[in-house]
Formats: sequence, C-alpha cells, structure tokens
Amino acid sequence: MSAVTPARATALRVVRRVFEQGAYADRALRAEAEGLEPRERALAKRLVFGVVQRKGTLDWIVARHAKGRLDPAVRASLWLGLEQLLYLDGIAAHAAISESVELAKPSPGHKVVNAILRKVQREGVDLPSDDTPQGAAVRHSHPEWLVRRWWQELGAEETRALLAANNAPAELSLRVNTLVAVDPAELPPGRREDDALVLDGPFDVAGSPLFAAGAITPQSRAAQRVSRFVDPQPGERVLDLCAAPGGKTTHLAALMGGRGEIVAIEQHAGRAGALQRTCARMRADNVTVVVADASRFQTDRPFDRVLADPPCSGLGTLRTHPDLRWRVTEDLIARLAVLQDEILRCARGALRPGGTLVYSTCTISRAEERLRGDERFQTLPHRDGTDGFYVARERRA
Repeated sequence: MSAVTPARATALRVVRRVFEQGAYADRALRAEAEGLEPRERALAKRLVFGVVQRKGTLDWIVARHAKGRLDPAVRASLWLGLEQLLYLDGIAAHAAISESVELAKPSPGHKVVNAILRKVQREGVDLPSDDTPQGAAVRHSHPEWLVRRWWQELGAEETRALLAANNAPAELSLRVNTLVAVDPAELPPGRREDDALVLDGPFDVAGSPLFAAGAITPQSRAAQRVSRFVDPQPGERVLDLCAAPGGKTTHLAALMGGRGEIVAIEQHAGRAGALQRTCARMRADNVTVVVADASRFQTDRPFDRVLADPPCSGLGTLRTHPDLRWRVTEDLIARLAVLQDEILRCARGALRPGGTLVYSTCTISRAEERLRGDERFQTLPHRDGTDGFYVARERRA
C-alpha cells in the first residue's frame, strides 16, 4: 500500500463507506480527506464522485469481465481503476492500473484487477446505446426505474440530456450576502447574476475569511431564485418551514434588509442549532429559529408570506449529491408526497388573507409537484446549468 497516493487510498475508504456502510459521499469524503494537501483532496473528490456517479456503468463493465463474486475491497479498487481509465482526463494509464492493483492487495483478487484493467486499456469498452431507457440507464449510470420515470415525464431527448448533465461537474456558485459590507475586489473571480456569483474556478469557500465574516455562502443559482420568488418585503412577517441548513432563510433576511421578522422552523434540535449559528454568521438578526414539526405547525399570528421547502427526493441535485440516485426509491417518493401535502396544509393555515405561499423542492419528480398553479417555474441542470428545482406560488384570497 506504500506505493498508493493519499488521494487514491482516501477514495477507496470513502467509496467503501458509501456502498458498504451507507455513508453519504460528501460527508464521508470531508471526514476522510481531512489533512490532505489541496491537490490530493481535489483528486480524491474527483475519484469518489466519479465512482459514485458511474457505479451503474462500472458494475455493468465488471460483470462482463469478472467471473464469480469479488471481495468488496477488490470490487471498489476495480471501480476506481476503471473510472480513471475511462472518465478522468490527465491520469496516466499506468498509474491508474498499478495503484488500483496495490489498493486491492493483499487479496488474491488484485490479479483480477490487473487483468481487467489491462484488457480495458487495450480494447476499450462498448457501452449500450442510450436510445432506450434500459440502455440509457447503463450508459449514463442511473437506476433504470428513474430513467423510465423521466422518459415518461420529460421525453427521451430531455432525459438523455439530463442524465448526461447529472454526471458533469456542478456549478460553482456563491451567494453574496448584502447584509455584510464587502469590497467587490475581494470576491473571487466570477460572473455576477443578482446576488449570485458563478465562480470561474475552484475556490475554498469554507476556508475563506469572506465565509467566516458571513459575506458569502455556497448556494446554487436555482436555490437563490426561490427566495426571490417569495419576494419578501422589509417589515413583513415571514415563515420559513423546514428551514435548515439556512441558505434560503438567510437570503430572505437579506432581501428584507434585515427588517421585519422571519420565523424559521426546524424539527431537529441539532440542525436548529446549526441554523442559528448560520444566521448569526450571515448577520440575519431578524430570524427566530423554532424547533417544531413543520407538518404539525400551527399559529394564531398568521404570516404575510410562507415558504414551504419540505423534504424531497433531491433528484435535482445529483451532481453535488451523486449517491442520491442509488438511495431514492419509488416508495420513498410516494411517502415524501404524503409528508409534503401535510406541510403544505400547515403552510396554508399559517398564511394571512392576501398572503403569499411559495412551495419549493430541489427535485425533478412530477409526483412531488404538490402545489400546481399558474405561477411556477422549473430549473433543469442540462437546460439551466444549475440544480433542478420545482417552485410554485399561490396567493390566498
């Protein structure tokens, strides 16, 4: 194992944690990559996200070359080698093969890793065409049930474009917090769109003094559109249901200029504490965090505006949460729709006459579009270059 770079050794640990222990890729990577040099950390992320995204395709390839059951460590090492050979630019083939073989040791299966990777290097791989849902599921590495669902809801052409986009790097987008004074010259290079800053290249957000000062926070352009659609006004009373981790909550506060009142509901005490710390960092002083169940929330003081951002399948965020495609099931979507309806009922009950309700999910799932109205929009990764969201608005008579 001494010949293996820290990035590849880290990637193997994370991939195994994801698929053998059910860990979340981003959280496991953050823990395992702590202390790595920036270049090694960046490579580890590329490897982990690539393998998790492409697991379906990689498994299809392995099944056509390997006989019998592979030890989990051997299979994960083989995935890493295939990912480097087939999908990562700038990786020397000899390094991809030799280090993947080392990762598989001391298992005798390291010989299988060597044989398969060398064969793939020589002959390449002929993947199925994506002109059918079954072929598209293999070629673009998504569960077949999900591909079929999108095929029916979006059509074949849109689905193929969406599948390809889900395996591309996510946008690097920040929100510039207008509650904190900042010199534009201090911001990293990028393109401004309202409060959004789409970065030109990688940037260590969490390690930046601007982040510590509350001047910036990572947030997709799609997520930022939600708070603008709520359109909160200074002095109003606003309810944010299911508020953690706080990106939309603090954006609402900024759009209100810190004037008025925002009540932010979060069911879990730990997440509520993190939300309070986020609001403090972002200078969102007009936010009151309340630990409560959004699906049972009641109030005798109705709000001018309510944002219902309930738990959802997250299928619009597969570029930043690649393992979600393997976690979400049709049964989960059905259960989430029931919860979303309960939260919507509470949201309507908390709204004053003439008030505005906005419903938002970061998913691409017709079954989770629980509020249908004339005022709505959808973002799609392949079309808009940002996360997939469904957002709808209704005004109470």
